[in-house]
Amino acid sequence: MSSSDKGGKPNIILILTDDQGWGDLSISGNSALSTPNLDLLARSGVSFERFYVSPVCSPTRAELLTGRYHFRSGVYSTSQGGERIDLDEVLLAEVFSQEGYRTAGYGKWHSGSQFPYHPNGRGFGDFFGFCSGHWGNYFDPMLEHNGEIVKGKGFIIDDLTDKAIEFVAANRENPFFLYLPYNSPHSPMQVPASYWEKFKDRELLSHRYAEQEDFGHSRAALAMVENIDWNVGRLLESVRNQGLLENTIILFLCDNGPNGYRWNGDMKGRKGSVDEGGVRSPLFIQWKGKIEAGITVHKVASAIDLFPTLLSLAGINYVSKKPLDGMDLSPLFLKERVDWPDRYVFSYWDKKSSLRNEAFLLDEKDQLFDLRSDPGQYRVVSDQFPEIHTQMREVKQTRIEELAAELPTVDSRSFPLGHPDFKYNQLPARDAFAHGNIRRSSRHPNSSYFTNWTSTNDSLTWEVEVLADGEFEVEIYYTCEQDALGSTLRLHMGENSLEGKVLDSVSPQMIGSEEDRVPRQESYEQNWGKMKLGKIKVTKGSGKLTLKAIDVPNGKVMDFRLLTLTRI
Repeated sequence: MSSSDKGGKPNIILILTDDQGWGDLSISGNSALSTPNLDLLARSGVSFERFYVSPVCSPTRAELLTGRYHFRSGVYSTSQGGERIDLDEVLLAEVFSQEGYRTAGYGKWHSGSQFPYHPNGRGFGDFFGFCSGHWGNYFDPMLEHNGEIVKGKGFIIDDLTDKAIEFVAANRENPFFLYLPYNSPHSPMQVPASYWEKFKDRELLSHRYAEQEDFGHSRAALAMVENIDWNVGRLLESVRNQGLLENTIILFLCDNGPNGYRWNGDMKGRKGSVDEGGVRSPLFIQWKGKIEAGITVHKVASAIDLFPTLLSLAGINYVSKKPLDGMDLSPLFLKERVDWPDRYVFSYWDKKSSLRNEAFLLDEKDQLFDLRSDPGQYRVVSDQFPEIHTQMREVKQTRIEELAAELPTVDSRSFPLGHPDFKYNQLPARDAFAHGNIRRSSRHPNSSYFTNWTSTNDSLTWEVEVLADGEFEVEIYYTCEQDALGSTLRLHMGENSLEGKVLDSVSPQMIGSEEDRVPRQESYEQNWGKMKLGKIKVTKGSGKLTLKAIDVPNGKVMDFRLLTLTRI
């Protein structure tokens, strides 16, 4: 279908939630919460019964943005550089931008922090949110807007939605692509008090993993989903008020299975698993007047399919330089006559893999399940269907061999620094290596900081590639007690260096515990201060950027969160 057949270029709003399970919706059958706006979105368009994503965050983002399995694009981890999508991959926003769309992303990026991995380097004209895999504080948090550090306003999901509503209003006369990757219900389990009060004593549904359930965590997650639902309702109302509903395609999905054992339709597994419960997600697509309301698609589909599907719906005839793994799903709900193949969808994470087709699942142990009669994966049927079992094992092994060939065992990509087209450069604690006494605040690198910096033998290093000569203003986000002031810092790379002294105290005050509804595993945040270290000139080339103290007169240097270099 051409764009002229659809009355011009349609707007697209793609909503992605973080760690929400398939079962965290009332339309899925979960009576412990109410999601009227998301339920209405499902009923107003097409709902996919068997839609699959990756077991964890960044691989799903890579797949929906590229139309290719995540291991083909260099994504092998969720932190410390392994979440980055290779720069020779073409992302969905880049195609829409080239076709005249206004593009924006608001929320959790999780596909690379430093430009050109940054969303502003991947086709997004406007970005507000954070680039890490998780964030340590959801109320008035430190965020960024197009690379510049800013302070969020209120609860982060409400704030992101406000930005989305403003973007829709500002671009009502232009075709737009709005990517809204919400960061909840990912931990920390923070949600406004009004939602938590409704759920703190809520009775939950029983399920196969009830003995392993953390009920406080589950209640907090469902409260966060109800907040998501309210915000989706606000956004849809703004689209309606702008008169754009009939020219806007709206999608909703999750990035992996639930981040805890809770009710999930009796499926096996949770986040991180390649079983049904770890990778099955809702997918709702609404396009008023173009997609018939109430359609359910039972064909197997995947996040890799969104790239070709959205371009097709927008009437964009895009020819990829690299082969896409995804398929255009639009014939399945536009009722076009098409011979649909019995296809396979491959899932992989952490040396675990599974394979699905329209009827069967081959799990990580190469056990075969018939999902038509046993969606909960209770009965192994390998012996009952030997030919299918053999065929699926062969296909799965081929995928594993492709993965091994395309995913390098060593990541040779440095962190880019000083791109001439981007003013701001961030080097967070997440991406650094600590030496000596310095310790990370949590085993979870995302949103962590460094502490126990006590000696001139201690240092922090980043493997960087300076992309162009330049001079930069250097700032450090830190805390330091009054009685520990006076350390002299040196930042250097090759022959270029800069020195400065820690003169202003910033009290190390942990924040977030008062908003946490259940105890967290990751780091708390601090109210970080900002010190100007000075100016440094760097020259094009690769090497090690080192930050160390050359004088520690009072036994401690600082707690360190972030280094920024702003091009002068």
